[in-house]
Amino acid sequence: MFQRFNRNFRFQHMVMFISVILLILTGMPLKFPEFVLSRYVVALWGGIHNSTLVHRIGAGMLIYFMVHHMLYTVLSRDGRRDFILLIPMPKDIRDAAQNIRYFLGKAPEKPRFGRFSYIEKFDYWAVYWGCVIMIGSGLCLWFEGIVLKFFPKYFLDVAHEMHSDEAMLATLAIVIWHFYNVHFNPDRFPGTLMWWHGQISEHEIKEEHPLEYEEILAKRSKADAGEVVHR
Repeated sequence: MFQRFNRNFRFQHMVMFISVILLILTGMPLKFPEFVLSRYVVALWGGIHNSTLVHRIGAGMLIYFMVHHMLYTVLSRDGRRDFILLIPMPKDIRDAAQNIRYFLGKAPEKPRFGRFSYIEKFDYWAVYWGCVIMIGSGLCLWFEGIVLKFFPKYFLDVAHEMHSDEAMLATLAIVIWHFYNVHFNPDRFPGTLMWWHGQISEHEIKEEHPLEYEEILAKRSKADAGEVVHR
């Protein structure tokens, strides 16, 4: 087994997905109040007051996650390394094109990924974009009295539409894109516990991140050689 994600990163992921689940379960009934299911969900929380309170707790958790992660990418060696590796590169475009050709039977093999594939990079930057939109617009709606002292009413109307539409987009992206790639993909089904223990098997890393696997083996070989010389 190889350790892919450290404890700090796994903690961040747990905070994020718990906050997102709370936000979806308390936010979607507000977006679709006419649905019968929405009324049941609100009742499950004990009414709209409690539902709103839970939504704001989820929002606070999301803000905490964002601040924590930004500090992690600056102050942590692993965070700095991963942030640099998550920056989109020309290779990602070539990998995506090759993957499409492979699925269509036009390429002999899948692209070889390093630590992060273009799919994972899309996931990561979608979270960044979503957090900026959701937190920014959400704070405007949360503290509307303060906002209206400095901006006209239509500013809040725009913030409301941004918050509502981005929430719908984020929910669909999580359910369709992220859940499929991480849990429902035939190679992963019925799911993975990597988010819990942070470990990846040798078979998985060979298949999904062969370039990283080769890099790890090269470093180990170099370290072993250095130890022999030292002795």
